[in-house]
Amino acid sequence: TNKPKRRRRSLPFSYSIMITQAILSSTNHQMTLRDIYLWISTRYPNLYSDSETGWQNTIRHNLSLNRIFKKVPRQDSGLPGKGGYWTIDLQYFDYETFRQK
Repeated sequence: TNKPKRRRRSLPFSYSIMITQAILSSTNHQMTLRDIYLWISTRYPNLYSDSETGWQNTIRHNLSLNRIFKKVPRQDSGLPGKGGYWTIDLQYFDYETFRQK
C-alpha cells in the first residue's frame, strides 16, 4: 500500500506556545478544548483546518503532558455546560521563554 507522503508544516510557534497564546488571549485566561482548536484554526487557517484531526491530537497531547497546562472542572469555573477548561499553571510558566517567542 502506498500512503500519500505527509506534508511537513512549518510552524510559526511550538504547539505549547500556540496553546498558551490562545489561553492568555481569553478574558479569564481559561478555554475549553474546542475554543483552543477554534482559536488556532482561526489564527492560522492556512496551517490548521477543522477537517484535519492530526494537529488536534497533538494539541490534546500537549495539554495532557505539559505541566504548564491545568484542567479546571467546569463547576469550579462558575460557567455553565459540560466538560472543563484549560488554564495556565503560573508556577510552571516561563515568562522569558514566552516573551522571546
